[in-house]
Amino acid sequence: MSKALDVIPHSLQKHAQSAVLHGLLKLPRPLLRRIAGAPVRLDGQELALEVQALLRLQALTGQERMAAETPEGARAGMLRGLEVTRGAEISGVHVSKRSVRTRSGELDARLYRPEGLTEPGSLLVFYHGGGWVVGDLETHDELCRFLAKYADLRVLSVDYRLAPEHAFPAAAEDAVDAYQHVLDNAADLGSSPDSIAVGGDSAGGNLAAVVAQHAVANGLKSPVLQFLLYPAVDASTRRRSRELFGNGFLLTDGDMDWFMDMYQPDVSERADPRLSVLLNEELEGLAPTVLITAGFDPLRDEGEEYARRLSAAGVPVISRRFPDLIHGFANLLGASTRLREAMFETVGQLRAGLALHSE
Repeated sequence: MSKALDVIPHSLQKHAQSAVLHGLLKLPRPLLRRIAGAPVRLDGQELALEVQALLRLQALTGQERMAAETPEGARAGMLRGLEVTRGAEISGVHVSKRSVRTRSGELDARLYRPEGLTEPGSLLVFYHGGGWVVGDLETHDELCRFLAKYADLRVLSVDYRLAPEHAFPAAAEDAVDAYQHVLDNAADLGSSPDSIAVGGDSAGGNLAAVVAQHAVANGLKSPVLQFLLYPAVDASTRRRSRELFGNGFLLTDGDMDWFMDMYQPDVSERADPRLSVLLNEELEGLAPTVLITAGFDPLRDEGEEYARRLSAAGVPVISRRFPDLIHGFANLLGASTRLREAMFETVGQLRAGLALHSE
């Protein structure tokens, strides 16, 4: 079969793989269960059937890990995988190329605007996930379109520098500088400095939290909201969820070590609050927070601990765990009905968080 595929153009291979994947995930549940295998139950949770089937299919195609022999290989692998799981293009969103000024130079960005939204309004500065090593504007295009359309707000996706070419704190510096650029140019982006939120998934959630903490510590206009999707918030210790879900659920224990070794190879420096934001002792006054976790995610426990610490510091927090899902589910929203349902609920949480600001 592999030799036969070698003569098929790569674009057609991806189209065929995508069609097969989406077709299989739409099978009746009894048939899908036969593909997925026996239900997976851990820590009082049961993995969603569609997600279990997706993981099974990825394992059959050798896409069980995010890491690779080289950063370039991992980046290409992430893009290939998302091209297969991606659904039909989300319509009704205008996308334009932008750039943001940082101390390291100009960074590429994309501005997403719902076509019916013409008046100035809220803007979400979005930092993509990928362990600070992989991911870019393209890998998170579907997610940003979804957020813009269904949360009815503008989204500016920022393409920050990646490790190991640019190790810690390069990504954190880019995130902070991008936020400052948005504050300075809010009107040009269809917003105002009083209506800027920050958000991201995984490593991007870490960067959004870094920005929120930096703003308070340095007297900048604070974002109106932190929107954190299963964020990485503590690189200094291993929690129970990493032991429970470190293998077989997309993001592996080995992946996490690989990413961290690329981003901050000096173990003695991993408690730096610009990386381990959970360890910052000054959390009072931070922006209201929407923090989303997944039950079968190695990062689950640290994300939920951060939500508890924020709440204890008096920060308004909306914390929601999807007990049947895995790390990275927001990037797989086009693959199945269950994942889209979860993302519609997540958008509802985002809208609720922004409503706190408008009251």
